[in-house]
Amino acid sequence: MTEERMRRHTLTGFPDAAIHLVLAFEDDRQQIASDHGISAIELKCLFRIAAAGSLTPKQLAEKLSVTNGAITGISTRLVTAGLLHRVAHPNDRRSVYLELTEAGHLAMAEIHADFNEMVSDATAGITVDELEVTVETLRRVTTALRARLRRDLD
Repeated sequence: MTEERMRRHTLTGFPDAAIHLVLAFEDDRQQIASDHGISAIELKCLFRIAAAGSLTPKQLAEKLSVTNGAITGISTRLVTAGLLHRVAHPNDRRSVYLELTEAGHLAMAEIHADFNEMVSDATAGITVDELEVTVETLRRVTTALRARLRRDLD
């Protein structure tokens, strides 16, 4: 391998720690999806719909940065699996809302419980005060990042 091909780019400090946390969560998400017989993108869809309660396919596509066609395929698989159903849009007969079925709600409750247990186990050696500072820090960083994104989009 050439020296140029072996060069690496790494972060340090908080950015490095944040990226490793995100990657660990993504690895966990992959395992959760596999355990439930769905793909990682299907799980992301379920998370987004569960958090919102109801989304149109277009809204979901925008949130996940995928095409409307991709959402059609993903939502069809989740409907077939019994985790989602389509509900007629009250103001637009050409549109639908995607919502969790009862089986979808049960699956999300189980997934959230497993995730909470995993995080609880991972933070067992951290004091309540340290966790409170960490939560506040993560919320402040998230708020600042979202504000920057909104400014960049304007």
